[in-house]
Amino acid sequence: MEKILYDKELGNITLRTSPRAVRYWLKIRNGAILAVMPENGKVAYMLAFINKERKKLLRMLQNYSSPRLVLDEANEMQTHTFRLHIFRTDRKGFYMNLNNGMLHIACPFATDFKEEKTQQLLKNLLEKALRHEANRLLPLRLDILAKQHGFSFANVRISKTKSRWGSCNTRGNINLSLSLMLLPGHLIDYVLLHELCHTVEMNHGERFWNLMNRVTGNQALVLRNELKTYHTLPSL
Repeated sequence: MEKILYDKELGNITLRTSPRAVRYWLKIRNGAILAVMPENGKVAYMLAFINKERKKLLRMLQNYSSPRLVLDEANEMQTHTFRLHIFRTDRKGFYMNLNNGMLHIACPFATDFKEEKTQQLLKNLLEKALRHEANRLLPLRLDILAKQHGFSFANVRISKTKSRWGSCNTRGNINLSLSLMLLPGHLIDYVLLHELCHTVEMNHGERFWNLMNRVTGNQALVLRNELKTYHTLPSL
């Protein structure tokens, strides 16, 4: 059994039973709380356990951070549309070129990849490429999915949000993270459909998830769990 609970302070809590669990336990996974209990466990006891550990869980959530991104010659990050290629050259400055599915970033021979300013410069170049691709592809794909499933939205904006993949407000304005370009295509579609469903259902209640299942071929939970294994663009 697995279900999603929402708490105003703690956010989404994944409540899961496991045949291997012999006790109740809590952990932070991908920035959210995972609560596991034995198969014959009682939800009421788990909720009481969560409340007992509330202060500790809040501290854990506040201290959570995504993995640190290190950009150097060994990093061959694969995004939705390109693979990263960092190399040294005899040119004095840094430059990049996005061509045929490769983002080439050239660095002077003397580059010290351990320096914070070097990492920030490389990250800025990577973000520039991701933003270019996000603006090129995401609004078009959102429009295609909206027409395919009978949704409508007001505007779409690409931003550098790190806490979420996307959002939708009551006016039908959709905000998408450029980090979506780090996902495979089927998960990009899942996030876009998630925000489109919010143009109809603003909360994560039963009607929302019924709608999500309708537009994903009853794969909403499977896709949601797969998305949890990915991170938005990590900090340096």
